[in-house]
Amino acid sequence: MNRSTKALLLSAAISLSLNCAEPSAFGAGDLSSDNPYGLTPDEKAILETKKKLRKVDLSTKTHASQLDSLRERIDGLQDIIEALSRKSHNNKIALKELEDKNVVDSNNSNEYQKRLSELVQQDSQTIKVLQEQTLEISKLVDQINTDYVSKKEFNDLVNDINEFKSLVSKELKTKPSKTTTTSSKLGSSELYNSAKENFDKKYYTKAIEEYTELIERNYKPAYAHYMIAEMWYKRKDYAKAISYFKKSSELYSKASYMPELMLHTAISMEKTGDISHAKTFYNAIISKYPNSKEAIKAKKLLN
Repeated sequence: MNRSTKALLLSAAISLSLNCAEPSAFGAGDLSSDNPYGLTPDEKAILETKKKLRKVDLSTKTHASQLDSLRERIDGLQDIIEALSRKSHNNKIALKELEDKNVVDSNNSNEYQKRLSELVQQDSQTIKVLQEQTLEISKLVDQINTDYVSKKEFNDLVNDINEFKSLVSKELKTKPSKTTTTSSKLGSSELYNSAKENFDKKYYTKAIEEYTELIERNYKPAYAHYMIAEMWYKRKDYAKAISYFKKSSELYSKASYMPELMLHTAISMEKTGDISHAKTFYNAIISKYPNSKEAIKAKKLLN
């Protein structure tokens, strides 16, 4: 294999590597990810709920394990107490029989009577200590039971959360009844021009409304998502901006505005504290668009 062939293959490999390394606009909003980013406020709320449920589940399992262990200890102590009680009772009977027979003339009998009396006292003291320990463990069980979330209660909590999520999802998907507006009377091409004009004038509320209408009509939806993202970016609502940038890239990843889309996505991530993913995007811009003004700015921001 000659040098030129090797160089060609190496160049192709590097190009493929850079393309694979480029964020796909990009995993943002993926709640199943181990490290989700670019979340909307609703997605953040759902993620927090999932984290709380995991903590409740872990706490429930821990409490259940503690209760089982304590109950086993109580059962064991009660068995010991019962055995000692029987032994003590038998010793008391034997001691009483010796006293009744008044067997005191033999040294062996006196010694046995003394030893038996000591055993009865020791057993009584041991039983008292064990009963006190059992009482303390029972109090601990009562305390855990007070804070313990049973499996049924946990399942009920999960069901309530799922119902809440379902209601929120339906609410978000429900579109308000439309009234006839000037925008809806315009043709898609005219509406597109009007949205751009309002954007240039910084009438962002009206422009967002018109670009949203264009998305519903499926008229240049990738660009409409990009423009809405730009307006949320300018308004410093970076979480919303990221979600619209993401959708725009999913719809058309080869658009001419991709360098700026990626740069503003990276800046938005940095603004929301997601430094790690922001650096990934800055590096991707430098690799994929090395001669662009966005790459120059990305280098400065990285430094």
